[in-house]
Amino acid sequence: MPARNRKPSIDPNRLPRHIGIIMDGNGRWATRRGMDRNQGHRAGSKAVRKVVRTCRRLGVSYLTMFAFSAQNWGRPESEIRALMELLGEFIVKEWQEIMDRDIRVVHLGDLKKVPVAVRRQLQELVAATRKNRSMTLALALSYGAREEILRTVRLLAGRVAKGKLNPADIDIDKFSGQLYTGKMPDPDLIIRTGGETRISNFLLWQSAYAEYHFSEKLWPDFSSQDLLGAIAEYQNRRRRFGLTDEQIDHRQAPEES
Repeated sequence: MPARNRKPSIDPNRLPRHIGIIMDGNGRWATRRGMDRNQGHRAGSKAVRKVVRTCRRLGVSYLTMFAFSAQNWGRPESEIRALMELLGEFIVKEWQEIMDRDIRVVHLGDLKKVPVAVRRQLQELVAATRKNRSMTLALALSYGAREEILRTVRLLAGRVAKGKLNPADIDIDKFSGQLYTGKMPDPDLIIRTGGETRISNFLLWQSAYAEYHFSEKLWPDFSSQDLLGAIAEYQNRRRRFGLTDEQIDHRQAPEES
């Protein structure tokens, strides 16, 4: 079998607990094929389905997908409308499979600008899956990390102003707990497709120690094999969290009996 077709070797005991994905390249994928950009977004939804299924099969506990940023509201109205309609279709089509696969869906971001019909569909899906436990799928929709951090500062400042919180008691854990991801672990691996090497206002606080994988593949072309390759690369890295190699080795060494 040619090496390029061989599935990457994955250690099931060292999976990233939380994977975040910046899905980039739908528009360029369509443009290169002489298609309307909206056809690229539709093709991208198929890649979402494949990646979610693969993560669920592998046993990844948390998957966060950057579906629509706070800055994307500045795009042409026709594209925004098509994206929102596509999201509504996705919820309807995937509802039963999400339930069958015991996936809990949560939302990250500000829903106020999202069309009422789509907002209601998403809220109903979140409510319907709240007791599912096999995997958490977080949809970052109308999401921006700076906006999230500012929202958290305001929430904590409001509690301080009311005398319910001492500023000296605000630590990393307390701040993290007020983020949209408050009940989720920080991402271990963040993948960005489309050949770009920036993080575009995605999980800025939470990704302080995340490993990054940048793929040249445009999102509609990103396959399950590409995901496995990113995870295999992640497993070959050494995560130190500010410590030295010697400290890491000492922590991992088996204790003498």
